[in-house]
Amino acid sequence: MTSLSNTTVISQFSALESLQMPQITKFKIGLCQLSVTSDKNMNLAHARNSIEVAAKHGATLVVLPEMWNCPYSTDYFEKFAEDFDYKDSSPSFSMLSEVALGNRITIVGGSMPERRKNGQLYNTCCVFGPDGNLKAKHSKVHLFDVYLPGDISFKESDNFASGDQPTIVNTDVGCIGIGICHDIRFPELAMLYRARGAHLICYPGAFNMSTGEALWELEQRARQLYVATCSPSRDSIGSYMIWGHSTVVGPSGKIIATSGHEETVVIAEINYSMIQQQREIVPLEKQRREVYRFVDVYEQKP
Repeated sequence: MTSLSNTTVISQFSALESLQMPQITKFKIGLCQLSVTSDKNMNLAHARNSIEVAAKHGATLVVLPEMWNCPYSTDYFEKFAEDFDYKDSSPSFSMLSEVALGNRITIVGGSMPERRKNGQLYNTCCVFGPDGNLKAKHSKVHLFDVYLPGDISFKESDNFASGDQPTIVNTDVGCIGIGICHDIRFPELAMLYRARGAHLICYPGAFNMSTGEALWELEQRARQLYVATCSPSRDSIGSYMIWGHSTVVGPSGKIIATSGHEETVVIAEINYSMIQQQREIVPLEKQRREVYRFVDVYEQKP
């Protein structure tokens, strides 16, 4: 994970990125597109079962959707929120830890409503390693406030506080950047992850029907690294109609695997050697011109 230093450090991205390959370069990823109900215990049991199905199909990295333990609805966020610092009273957190350990896999745990000591709620993704330990937490940085006349009006900032840090984590299956739903619409975050050496960006998300049809696929396909998105299924409880279509995209922008809107588990193979191959075909970093500057204001900690 990254953290903001006491003195903000501003450093220009290197003209040439150095992509370090992990020990494991080829593996299977599983995306659990879940039907979310108003029964929290049922959601937990359902998620556990889907993760184990993905693991039985060979997935060593499993991704869950945004708000998988809670309907994406203002009526449920506060009621279903958990304080992850108190594991005995955080059943969702504990289940993910247990199933990661039990199956010896890495889990990008979608997102859940998190209650912190300051009393505020956050839309938070937890990443667990094969030892069951928490490796990273990412709180949604860009909150989804939208008003489309005659279509949808939703203001996520009425319910959640925004996260203030990017999250990149080294795992047994490579360096992974984490974003949640609306975070995908900000290419600056993906550029930061790429410059930090990410092989894969995981975006748990719950796009609605309008933004899903227009942008969900489009915004995954221009990163020159792997992108995995995982959504709840469309039949999830709540008035917010979800697009679905959980997807894995390769560094060339080609869709490797995707789903429809129904509940399912998507299994796909990832091969990190394709990242370097694509960057040699289209060497964007060598082609970048000094007519603009992008800076990383976060100091990396070892």
